[in-house]
Amino acid sequence: MSLPAPPATEPRTITVALIGNPNTGKSTLFNALAGMQAHVGNYPGVTVEKKIGRVRVGETTMRLVDLPGTYSLAPRSPDEMVSVDVLLGRQPDVGRIDAVLCIVDASNLERNLFLVSQVLDLGLPAVMVLNMYDVARQRGTEIDLSQLAQRMGIAVVPTEAHRRIGIEEVRQAIARAALAPAPSHPPLFPPHFYQECASLSRELPNQNGNAVPMYLVERLLLDVNGHVERSLSAKGVVNLNQRVAAARERLAKTGFRVPVAEAKIRYGAIRELLSGVVRHPPERRATLSDRIDHFLTHRVSGLLAFVVVMFLLFQLIYTGARPLMSWIEAGQKIVRAGVAASMPPGALQSLLCDGVIGGVGSVITFLPQIVFLFLFIAILEDCGYMARAAFLMDRLMARLGLSGKSFIPLMSSFACAIPGVMATRVIENRRDRMVTMLVAPLMSCSARLPVYLLLIGAFIPATTWLGGWVSLRGLVLLAMSSVGALVAIPAAWLMKKTIFRSETPPFVMELPAYKIPSPRVVLYRAYDRGRAFVQRAGTLIFATAIVVWFAGYFPGDHRELNSVQARIQAKASASSEDPSQNAELSKLVERENELSSRLIEQSFLGRIGHAIEPAVRPLGWDWRIGVGAIASFPAREVIIATLGTIYSLGSDVESGDQGLIESLRNARRPDGTKVYNVPVALSIMVFFALCAQCAGTLMTIKRETNRWIWPVFTFVYMTTLAYVGALLTYQIGMHLG
Repeated sequence: MSLPAPPATEPRTITVALIGNPNTGKSTLFNALAGMQAHVGNYPGVTVEKKIGRVRVGETTMRLVDLPGTYSLAPRSPDEMVSVDVLLGRQPDVGRIDAVLCIVDASNLERNLFLVSQVLDLGLPAVMVLNMYDVARQRGTEIDLSQLAQRMGIAVVPTEAHRRIGIEEVRQAIARAALAPAPSHPPLFPPHFYQECASLSRELPNQNGNAVPMYLVERLLLDVNGHVERSLSAKGVVNLNQRVAAARERLAKTGFRVPVAEAKIRYGAIRELLSGVVRHPPERRATLSDRIDHFLTHRVSGLLAFVVVMFLLFQLIYTGARPLMSWIEAGQKIVRAGVAASMPPGALQSLLCDGVIGGVGSVITFLPQIVFLFLFIAILEDCGYMARAAFLMDRLMARLGLSGKSFIPLMSSFACAIPGVMATRVIENRRDRMVTMLVAPLMSCSARLPVYLLLIGAFIPATTWLGGWVSLRGLVLLAMSSVGALVAIPAAWLMKKTIFRSETPPFVMELPAYKIPSPRVVLYRAYDRGRAFVQRAGTLIFATAIVVWFAGYFPGDHRELNSVQARIQAKASASSEDPSQNAELSKLVERENELSSRLIEQSFLGRIGHAIEPAVRPLGWDWRIGVGAIASFPAREVIIATLGTIYSLGSDVESGDQGLIESLRNARRPDGTKVYNVPVALSIMVFFALCAQCAGTLMTIKRETNRWIWPVFTFVYMTTLAYVGALLTYQIGMHLG
């Protein structure tokens, strides 16, 4: 449908809100309109993501605001209230909305028009986009576009956003609508409803000098969820509950019963509007999507296919990203060596090498896993399979009070909890999203693996059964990798029964038609998530790494260590095959390791380790293990390097280093008893399986929720679980001998 260009006007900026049901291609259309100019953040105080982009149409600059996918403007939480506040111009960081772009699925018009009719009640200029118009044609659906636009009183534009068809027409239609006066629409509800709204409005006090918008008053009467009512009550409106109840009672006597009245009236009006405009084939055609769904949503074959898809996802994140992560780590070592060689040993060199380069590395190393995860998720979403996966897992997740959409984030957290937490954005329900986010760190991520491998290799006997096919070490590794997931089950159930108490939401989801993913959309989403991680969580992770470096470096006297390191640099740069020179270099390295071990004990970090020793002694730990646990806060695997430094082996040891293994086996307490045994090793592994020893995850939770309370809560509850689990493991292990 070709539309004329808007009339020439003075340069101006208009703000346009995009709204639509989930799975209508809204985000795809937003990306097609805004391109790479989108900025992502969070609305103040809520977990809803705020995405704003800009696009030029002639002399007009359009600021596009992508609202969360929703089926209705009836808010059930602070997150869902955001869309209403944005549309009413009550969100200060967005401002007044000049036009609304309503995106609907052309093949499911009746269902989608429920939200559009609510938007039109706002009285804002609007444009309706019939996205996935090709799918509607394939199903034999015919739509009279001109008649539909005439009846609705707004422009109607057909598009195929994933193919970028109709994008320019959408831009022109928005600009035209924003410059024209808002169309008037006949009242939808009976007169006595609006009379009650006017009466109730007069009883409500002004907020910040402004009257409560009439649309909010209407929603106050229509919505039984109570969030609008709680929102107004929190701002000083007294006796609101009684006033609303009395108004609803008077309406009920006239036959207008909340909440069924709205759905009945709106869908009745929608069916009348579409009569003669939309024509469906006499019999619904069996499409290719139907035939594929017969296999992929089957209770047996569908689950088998799902397992295969999840295996590929896990392998892609865990194995496919490994070479890139190794290259990043190798590059980090090269840069670190170059910086170390370019300046004398000292605090500045340590800050740059161990603090800055190590901190940047702890951020960048995660990038391949994050990009691979969101690349794969974008492919699954864009092709239509993600909705089927959520449908398959809904029955299992419902037993925890969650929905099927929680499974993907939890599964991906086995590779890394950071992208797992970010992946909770696919969950519309706020309570489900929060619970999923808070239990995702319990999944045993890949960073815990070096800790398991070190302690299992050092203290678990190499016992095997069934001709070597089953080993005790393998079973312990499986148990440690599973303990977090097992604990997550009661943790999620308890959160749903207490903090995020609510009924399990009904699982409502459109099953979109399958299509070939758009490379542009897929690559942009992966890029966008990777960029968001570096910009939003990376800065906090980096800051945490600097703080831990400071605690581990000061306040010791490093003059002798600096002198030894300078001599090592000089001898290492002078290549020599003289055995005496090599022997002297080895002695210097040994002395360096001894001094580093002594200095870390004297540092703030070491002092904290000694201070907490009475608290960790019931776990079978000494101060050195406590220091390792604290130093590993930026990343769990740092404990390997910390123990290597403490035991005078250097910070470049690996989990399989025999010298470190022997040092652990031979470590003694002041009374001569061994520090480590099997119960102690199991205690440490259980602690690391359950603890929140990952600054990156906590900072990502802060960025996703926009509040500090939730990372603090996560750290406290997981550390408590880890301590209790480690305590029971050690005490029971020692009792059993």
